[in-house]
Amino acid sequence: MDVRATLERLIEERGEDYAGLSRLIGRNAAYMQQYIKRGTPRRLAEEDRRILASYFGVSEQLLGGSSVSAHGEHVAVPQLDVGASAGGGAFSDGERALSHLAFDRKWLRSVGAGDGKQMSIIRVQGDSMVPALAEGDEILVDRGDAAERLRDGIYVLRRDDALVVKRLAPDPAGSKVAIGSDNPAYPSWPECDLASIEIVGRVVWCGRRLR
Repeated sequence: MDVRATLERLIEERGEDYAGLSRLIGRNAAYMQQYIKRGTPRRLAEEDRRILASYFGVSEQLLGGSSVSAHGEHVAVPQLDVGASAGGGAFSDGERALSHLAFDRKWLRSVGAGDGKQMSIIRVQGDSMVPALAEGDEILVDRGDAAERLRDGIYVLRRDDALVVKRLAPDPAGSKVAIGSDNPAYPSWPECDLASIEIVGRVVWCGRRLR
């Protein structure tokens, strides 16, 4: 991946400026502009790359680093341009990634997540899962933990051609599942055939902006 193009895109998307980022890494005001526009220096210093990756919330891999940092092995998880109530066909392997967020592999295991390659981040739309999840929350979805390991919890699923986030409680008999909304203003479905829904993955973590 072209590191300069990646940084230029991040700077434009976040409304940053070259001089401010140069000061962030302790360089002269023209440093970042020279690196991106003129190719000088040829590579970012390791400490500069670490600071910039942390500031933008992306993996060091996107800025030319290896998959192993000084703090341990990290996984770059794609943040997809998908909402929890997007139409059918969304949230597939070919979905466009807005960015990547770096997660420590040990931390992912500690929250019950599996293979990092099966992880995706999408945003919540609507308030049907308040208070557990709110409009605009970013949720980490483990697509490797789906129907085969279904148990009580919050899942992303497709139902009636819509991608939704709901609380599921499977029937011990194995053929039915209760689909619940945490917000009592929204309906729940106590007995649904498992065959009528497609379980995309289990929600293992969420992040939100404080207001």
